[in-house]
Amino acid sequence: MRCVIMQPTYLPWAGYFHLISQADKFVFLDDVQFEKQSWQTRNRILLNQDAHWMIVAVKVDRLAQNISTITIDESRNWRAKHIKTMQAVYAKHPYKQELADFIDIIADTSITLLADMNIKIIKMAAEKLSLRPLFYRASDLVLGGKRSDHLLQLCRCLSCNEYLSPVGSADYLAEDGVFEQSEVHLTFQKFSPIPYPQKGVAEFYSHLSIVDVVANLGWTGAAEYVRGAEGAQDERDKD
Repeated sequence: MRCVIMQPTYLPWAGYFHLISQADKFVFLDDVQFEKQSWQTRNRILLNQDAHWMIVAVKVDRLAQNISTITIDESRNWRAKHIKTMQAVYAKHPYKQELADFIDIIADTSITLLADMNIKIIKMAAEKLSLRPLFYRASDLVLGGKRSDHLLQLCRCLSCNEYLSPVGSADYLAEDGVFEQSEVHLTFQKFSPIPYPQKGVAEFYSHLSIVDVVANLGWTGAAEYVRGAEGAQDERDKD
């Protein structure tokens, strides 16, 4: 049983959904400290042939506040700005209408917590991409431990014998050495973004939000892209 554990980020990139595609059980790591200027509140789309940051306004009441408690700041007009920007940027894209699912959630002011909004966006997109692991929130499981030990406890709580991690976490996982001494097998994601047709640009921009993938490929094409990237990467590794 394979477990993936990731913070709930805003409009994640395709690699995030590739991880979901590989998971039997997926945990939203929302019980760790919120970090300013992180993927928790922002992501990028293309604007005027360059990467443009879309940043959610939030309120931070105290230091060391967990992601699950961060409130969205409605005093700033970020929702309307994001919607207007997305609609303008992708107005002539072949699948612009399929961005309505993102826009509906962003526009929903009844969602007051950052994690709730991010998780709703991610689960909606996962369903559209036909990705259906069992989803959990770490804050609901109420487990202890720090860093790698916390991840291990989550895996054990969910009866998973494999933990799939993004490559970017390799250094601190090796430093902690927790998984090496456990019964849970540690593996790392194989994902490299493959260029897809991006309307209006001469050079491919990688690591953009899944919004860009959907606008260019549609949900069906995006599903193939997210699932197929690992196989394509494996084929390149053989060359």
